[in-house]
Amino acid sequence: MLTLLIVSLAANGQAWLDDYASYVKRQAVKYNVPGYAFVYYQQGETPKVYVFGKTHSGGEYITENTVFRLASVSKTFTALLSAKLVSQDRLNWETPIETMLPDIPFNGDTGQKLQLQHIVGQSSGFMPNAYDNLIEADYSLTRVLTALGELEPICAPGDCYTYQNALFGALDYYLITQNSSYHRLLQTELFTPMGMRTASAGKGGLLASEEWARPHIAIARNRWREGMVESNYYRFAPAAGVNASIRDMTVYLQALLGEFPTVISDEMINVVTTPRVETRRETYRRGWREHLRSAHYGLGWRIYDFDGHRINYHGGWVKGYRADVAFAPEYGAGYVMLTNAESNMINTTTAEFWERYFEQAENTSP
Repeated sequence: MLTLLIVSLAANGQAWLDDYASYVKRQAVKYNVPGYAFVYYQQGETPKVYVFGKTHSGGEYITENTVFRLASVSKTFTALLSAKLVSQDRLNWETPIETMLPDIPFNGDTGQKLQLQHIVGQSSGFMPNAYDNLIEADYSLTRVLTALGELEPICAPGDCYTYQNALFGALDYYLITQNSSYHRLLQTELFTPMGMRTASAGKGGLLASEEWARPHIAIARNRWREGMVESNYYRFAPAAGVNASIRDMTVYLQALLGEFPTVISDEMINVVTTPRVETRRETYRRGWREHLRSAHYGLGWRIYDFDGHRINYHGGWVKGYRADVAFAPEYGAGYVMLTNAESNMINTTTAEFWERYFEQAENTSP
């Protein structure tokens, strides 16, 4: 069925995609977005990459090798890295946080009940976005994790969706105690085996890139100023510390669609994209609410019912950057958009892509 669908889509040409690309460019001009890159990948076809704008005022034009911050899209890499380490018996989804953070006490029985799966699965039970303010105030990893240990959960681990950033730092803390690091394992277990040559983790990785897009912060409606790359969320790299170009994100899509099975197995993908907790509020998000019938969180991935079609998705937002990644495994298709501004344009452009994609897919399916 998938092979027949791919043939039909290829025969349909890319008129719909060119129309979509023109729409995105008009939106970028309308909102004065400095630059972006996006890719559509359909298995059996050549990836279609579109770029627009410059790295910054007076800078170079954005290319397929220009590196952007991925922000919370990093959580999808963290989930797959964790799944790989679990498959190698180097981690366990049931590992309690008291084992991961032996030097940091947690209130009551939280230390035993809160496990790695709840951290990566955004179901820790702590109030949403707990102590993001401490991250933004440049508190150290240890100090923020210590503050988290003093919190009282609002629900039992695994029972409710409670989105976090700071808590993801527990994984990096644990890996350091094991004489390794999140940065090193990302490189050796994922980036290098897949040939993701521009991908990195950490502020140093971004600044060392041959081409990288500068962050742009809103100063007024549709007006931006170039900002500094801040270190705060980079200190919590498993939550928001990965950088990559659209070229490397194309490779990532191919891996998510099963084309690098020795690096990312089908089992790993299935584990992280299995729904665990409902995220009903997502169904009301701007640009998406007309299409989402249901929304859940798995392990580092959101799982959406988009007009009756399943897509696995995650977005990212840090100061000066936005990013989206999504793939529809039943259709063998994926999409990524990266921008060097905090524009809400991405809310509608990603949803618009999938609306147009499924419409033409249904019209051309045998």
